[in-house]
Amino acid sequence: MTRGLLSILFIALAGTIFFLYTKPAYDTVSEQQGQIAQYDQALDKAAQLQALKQSLLSRYNAFDPNDIDRLQKLLPDHVDNIGLILDLNSLASRHGMTLENVDVTNSGTIVASDVSATTIGSDRQEYDSLTLRFTTHSTYANFENFLKDLEASLRIVDLMELSISRDGGVSGGAPLYEFKITIKTYWLK
Repeated sequence: MTRGLLSILFIALAGTIFFLYTKPAYDTVSEQQGQIAQYDQALDKAAQLQALKQSLLSRYNAFDPNDIDRLQKLLPDHVDNIGLILDLNSLASRHGMTLENVDVTNSGTIVASDVSATTIGSDRQEYDSLTLRFTTHSTYANFENFLKDLEASLRIVDLMELSISRDGGVSGGAPLYEFKITIKTYWLK
């Protein structure tokens, strides 16, 4: 009889140990194994992303640096107002012109006449624009050559407004004109 009681007591003790210690410990280990599997997946994904990064970096480094510079000039990733003004002024100086009364307006400012262009909601454009107004004085032939050079430059520029008025002066037998110009240029956000 003591043997039967001892058997029942040991079975009860084993059940108690199982439910109080072994089962919670087993559940904890199972949870941790699940977390370890998730971490392993994350590490595998990180290794794949690192390999992809190295692949893209090697492809990027294979490009000619001059082509990258030209692409950066075509559509820059930041606003460089002063650099743009200096580029335009050097382009104008090739034709005996200088920029005067330069006014830079970011596209984020809303002009009263431009209310119809504003939108409600989030802005999903991947680019932004900058409006530049300036005045210059020159002969029509020099101004025409300036516009041709501006058109041929790498920087994307839209001519928004152009106002021509007689200046009253003469240069080399040709009349001088005052040109009021508004252009828009773009950059990536």
